[in-house]
Amino acid sequence: MKFNKKLENIKTYEAGKPIELVVREFGIESTEIVKLASNENPYGCSTKVQDAVGAIVKKMSLYPDDSMTRLKDAVKKHFDIEVPNIIIGSGSDQVIEFIMHAKADSNSKILMNSVTFAMYEIYAKHIGAQVIRTASQEHDLDEFYELYKAQKPEIIFLCTPNNPTGDAISTTDLVAFISKIDSETLVVVDGAYMEYAAFKDKNKSITPKELIEKFDNVIYLGTFSKAYGLGGMRVGYGISNPKIIKELYKLRPPFNITTLSLEAASVAIEDQEFVNNCIALNFEEMNRYKEFVNEKNIDIIESYTNFVTLCLNDAQNSTQISDSLLRKGMIVRDLSGYGMNAIRVTVGTKEQNTRFFELTSELL
Repeated sequence: MKFNKKLENIKTYEAGKPIELVVREFGIESTEIVKLASNENPYGCSTKVQDAVGAIVKKMSLYPDDSMTRLKDAVKKHFDIEVPNIIIGSGSDQVIEFIMHAKADSNSKILMNSVTFAMYEIYAKHIGAQVIRTASQEHDLDEFYELYKAQKPEIIFLCTPNNPTGDAISTTDLVAFISKIDSETLVVVDGAYMEYAAFKDKNKSITPKELIEKFDNVIYLGTFSKAYGLGGMRVGYGISNPKIIKELYKLRPPFNITTLSLEAASVAIEDQEFVNNCIALNFEEMNRYKEFVNEKNIDIIESYTNFVTLCLNDAQNSTQISDSLLRKGMIVRDLSGYGMNAIRVTVGTKEQNTRFFELTSELL
């Protein structure tokens, strides 16, 4: 059987290994497994969300509200924007897929960082577009601009804070860069971890309203999967000018967000006290990782997210260490597939992080 040739050079996205699979493969009790691979909120979601979702389970036989009025109104209020500025996706990666199909084709070029979220490239290859990458590991906007002038890409992806490295672009530098880009080039600012960056450093904080008021060629992406603790609900969003949003809606399938997910996200965005408490705990625990790497003589990339990237030295191998940790019930992310001898570790609870330090110390 023949398939679309565009699929031949596409690598399947590898999500973090689920706990259930580790139980089956290694015979470890699920209670003994710590998952620090997918950057989920280790504190779960707001109890208000749990109560709200539990109260509407009887509605599961009905299709969800496809207008998503309640959630859009909540996003509108939170960001001080208008409903026509918003599109909701099944995770922000679905919005990325909409963007790719709406703006690019097989003759297009897509510019992105050398190390960044894998789905940018995967969706670009779906349509046969050419992927252009920078050489720098962290976002170098001067390099981006030189490639932009030389290659004339249809879309530019800027992931800030960046996944999987954790670095972030300053607000001033981002605005200055976009100011030099022509209005026909779409700039995608992926802020999946922006709640963390804004908490840690106001100079790295990106406000969607300010972006879309200054630029007609920008779309900002956000998600409920990280700080809001709703990874299992799959809800993301895009914020842009109404013209761009209208085009993206032509690609949105009906009922792409479930009833439970809509309810969860609508309540979650209103409980900012829970979110801020989780983020504060995250950076408290991140300080322990900084102390750990200093003791072990390995490097850490300054992170503005809920994860840390640990860059190993020449005597250590990220794949071997990740596999050894896995066999002990500790799930982390090996970054060798990104060309890095490094592991990405979600900053967990105090107990989870202590367990990581203990197991990793034995291996190092």
